[in-house]
Amino acid sequence: MSNSRALSLVTNVGGRIQKRAVKLAVEQYEKYHDLYGGDEETRKANATDLANKYYDLVTSFYEYGWGESFHFGNRYKGETFRESIKRYEHFLALQLGLKRRMKVLDVGCGIGGPLREIARFSLTYVTGLNNNEYQISRAKELNRLAGLSESCKLVKGSFMDMPFLDNTFDAAYAIEATCHAADLAACFKEIYRVLKPGHCFAAYGWCLTDHFDPRNEKHRKLKADFELGSGVPDIGTTSHSLEALKLAGFEVVWGRDRALDSPVPWYLPLDTSQFSISNFRSTAIGRWITRSMVSLLEYVGLAPAGSARVHSVLELEADTHAEGGREEIFTPMYFFLARKPLSKS
Repeated sequence: MSNSRALSLVTNVGGRIQKRAVKLAVEQYEKYHDLYGGDEETRKANATDLANKYYDLVTSFYEYGWGESFHFGNRYKGETFRESIKRYEHFLALQLGLKRRMKVLDVGCGIGGPLREIARFSLTYVTGLNNNEYQISRAKELNRLAGLSESCKLVKGSFMDMPFLDNTFDAAYAIEATCHAADLAACFKEIYRVLKPGHCFAAYGWCLTDHFDPRNEKHRKLKADFELGSGVPDIGTTSHSLEALKLAGFEVVWGRDRALDSPVPWYLPLDTSQFSISNFRSTAIGRWITRSMVSLLEYVGLAPAGSARVHSVLELEADTHAEGGREEIFTPMYFFLARKPLSKS
């Protein structure tokens, strides 16, 4: 990424939020969380505002530091981070059995990195659903630059109330997106509704593992920090995801924590004790450079007030993900494949 492109992304903190209002938006976002006096009930009641504020504030940082696909992936020895991300997306497409000209739904598509990769890989038509206007605008521009505006469509809307007719799609997937739902079963019911009978939904989800102990103070603190750093109202367990699928009417084909299939730790890109040329921005030195650059740009007025505070939220996210991974209490890659029955009988 060129220096001018990086500067453009970093100075664009806030997305659709007016630049003079970024600092206030950060403060409002923080107040939803336990550390600042918030609680789970309030976060769930305001899940849409919580997620929109979060992604308006952090999307430019995500794109600068992570690329166009805002997710993790299990990784094999000898494989680069970027290669693992692409393979991870291809695996999902293969599990869904995607074929040419299928109509596919990407639930919570971000800026469309996976959407574009899966459309190219499977020759399908992919519709990305996203409730964040800034991310939609970025995805449309990136689709145009990739020459994929015909096969990749963007729709603004909530995955709790989708603007699609029943039985519209041949397949649906979500990648680290449904963690933003206030009611996971209700979200899955909407996916079930728009999916054709006999067809499948696959997802990678954020979950607490069986190693999480709600009586453990350190675990509870990490969970609260996950939620603050990641814009989610609550993080559930793997069993909660499976139960929500069944409540929605799906038949669960299989599910597994893909972190268990990762010889290279999934959180390695966030581990500041490791040095990596290919993922330099996530190293301790890279993070220090970014932090210093953001603070300087904010000081001279090129980045909006509150930008450094947004960056600190993301550093908290990175640190708690890495610690949660080391403690084995959190996974960002619980995979499941579920089928909508041909009939309810």
